[in-house]
Amino acid sequence: MELNIALLHGDGIGPEIVDSAAAVLEKTASEFGHKINFTPYLIGGAAINAVGKPLPQETINGCLASDSVLLGAVGGPEWDDLPGDQRPEKALLGIREALGLYTNLRPAKLYPALRSASPLKAEIVGDGFDIMIVRELTGGIYFGDRGFREGRYGQEAYDTEAYSVTEIERIGRVAFEATMKRGKRLCSIDKANVLESSRLWRKTMHTLAEKYPEVQYSDMFVDNAAMQLVRDPKQFDVIVTSNMFGDILSDEASQITGSIGMLASASLGDGKRGMYEPIHGSAPDIAGQNKANPIATILSGAMMLRYSFGLAEEADRIEKAVNKVLEAGWRTADIIGSSERTPLTCTEMTEKIIEVL
Repeated sequence: MELNIALLHGDGIGPEIVDSAAAVLEKTASEFGHKINFTPYLIGGAAINAVGKPLPQETINGCLASDSVLLGAVGGPEWDDLPGDQRPEKALLGIREALGLYTNLRPAKLYPALRSASPLKAEIVGDGFDIMIVRELTGGIYFGDRGFREGRYGQEAYDTEAYSVTEIERIGRVAFEATMKRGKRLCSIDKANVLESSRLWRKTMHTLAEKYPEVQYSDMFVDNAAMQLVRDPKQFDVIVTSNMFGDILSDEASQITGSIGMLASASLGDGKRGMYEPIHGSAPDIAGQNKANPIATILSGAMMLRYSFGLAEEADRIEKAVNKVLEAGWRTADIIGSSERTPLTCTEMTEKIIEVL
């Protein structure tokens, strides 16, 4: 199989971790007789510096012409003073919308080898947990009407949360289908005691649940969900929620796995093309120092093989290699804990995973 993949390195540690994932993908492809063509495009702060805009049309066209997209991270203090619609982060919303990617899959898995890295007590995490967070990606408050106006106390800023039945149904179907392939337990997170958008969300999800009688369905308010994730994460199998709630809860989930540097994600639409990225940011404080943990991006590459190309065996090979490296005690600085070993660099961790492959 020939795989045409667009590489969006972005900013900060983005180039380091994307190149690491690309190396692992290339090694895996060669082992299974596939050919990969990588084409880099500008995005985020790097694009602003080069062409004056965070998401050039050439990048959009290149991603649309590719089979799939691998993204690093965008943003950094260099661009913090720019207006909101010109900041690097604006490119993320733009590329998701341009590619029609309305679903974000964020697995939060605590590997047994990293139990000691989790801030939760051993009796809470047990032998680990495996949660899939399904986040709506192109609606809600991030895409709603916004601006400035004169309010009760003078000038005020506003952002609007809005969801249609269609948007809720399509993300709901993805969540139910994902649940059917796992533990058949789905929890929908909302704030229906306060927000009208959440009340529509809950009503629509209840209607959809009737079509999946095998699924054990439940609702939970977002503030309770934030508490339950740290009290008893093993109670969750699949979580489905809105754009903003999913953004917040998946970052919380990343911390209870031991490090945000471990969590991959897949952004999908109606077709096979997806965009795959780690959920962490650009980490400008360690950019260019070869200290970044590449595992989240490498696992994002595995998700790409699984979801965009249907190459489950190849994806399994990468995931098993990561697990073996962790079980052998190899760590980057963010997950080193109390180990007496010297932490591996980004390059060294990548080489260890390739060695196991």
